[in-house]
Amino acid sequence: MMHFPTRRAVLGATSAMTLLALTACGNVAGGSTDSSKFPSGPISVTVGQAAGGSTDLIARAVAEGASKTLGTPMPVVNKPGANGALATKEVAGKPADGQNLLLVTASLVTITPLAVTADEAVNIDDLDIITGLSQDDYVLVASTQSGFKSIKDVTGAGRNITFGTTGVGTGSQLAQTVLFKQANVQGTDVPFDSGKPALTAVLGNQVELATIQLGEAMPQIQAGKVAPLLVFSEERNTFLPDVPTAKESGYDVPVAQYRAVAAPKGTSQVAKDKLLAAFKETFKSEAYQEFNKKNMLTPKEISGEEVVTQWKEYAAKYKSLVEKYDISLSGTK
Repeated sequence: MMHFPTRRAVLGATSAMTLLALTACGNVAGGSTDSSKFPSGPISVTVGQAAGGSTDLIARAVAEGASKTLGTPMPVVNKPGANGALATKEVAGKPADGQNLLLVTASLVTITPLAVTADEAVNIDDLDIITGLSQDDYVLVASTQSGFKSIKDVTGAGRNITFGTTGVGTGSQLAQTVLFKQANVQGTDVPFDSGKPALTAVLGNQVELATIQLGEAMPQIQAGKVAPLLVFSEERNTFLPDVPTAKESGYDVPVAQYRAVAAPKGTSQVAKDKLLAAFKETFKSEAYQEFNKKNMLTPKEISGEEVVTQWKEYAAKYKSLVEKYDISLSGTK
């Protein structure tokens, strides 16, 4: 004798299957991946650098503005280490719900891979880029005791020159190392862990030169305590219009620091659209525009897709320069 399921059993099974399907789509009321509920609480913005530096300040300025639009707190969390690689990999492994963001630097995905192993390198394809933010140019500065007033003074010195960088695998290290190779200048690389100690070393003439970000160097440039010799941007920096670019001086070293906001790969389009709208509102605010001017930052508020395309182009360019001049950024050869 055959037994047929009761109507109650059929309805129960149907309800269970529906619940399972809705859960898989993240549409169950209160589900953690329900993108329509975004944001569902505070949005954490992780920075892979120490508090007080350029990347940290940018993150706080962006978060302050966007939090007002989104109506939720956006605390900034500093987790320095490995030029930002530790923080990046941690955020990339978090749920792709839009509640965990990252302030990512271009050097981490375009230059650092040239100085570390493949396992240690960060891949931009592991992230969803929400928006580009700004460009921070590098400037080559000289100590007053060095006697260097121009790049010609450096190339004509005929001796070994000590130079500081902001660390291994940074744009600072790449720019100055490639410059010295192209200019046939002998130099000793002294890496520091950020721009501030590198600048301090120049002020004390512990190193004769250093390549650091303009926002950090400008107060000492204006005070006449260090001399700016070159900027490494494609075009002259509007904040230092009288200082030539490396390219103008005959050196193919276009290096700048760019930053963007990223989320774990697979973040919903709804969440990304809401985040982008909030950031665009921030970009238009007078407070944020004044922040950029105060910190010598050039707006680079391009789409996430443009960020990925451009950064991959920079990575290929930097890789070719390192290979052409047989440079080891890790110092292993």
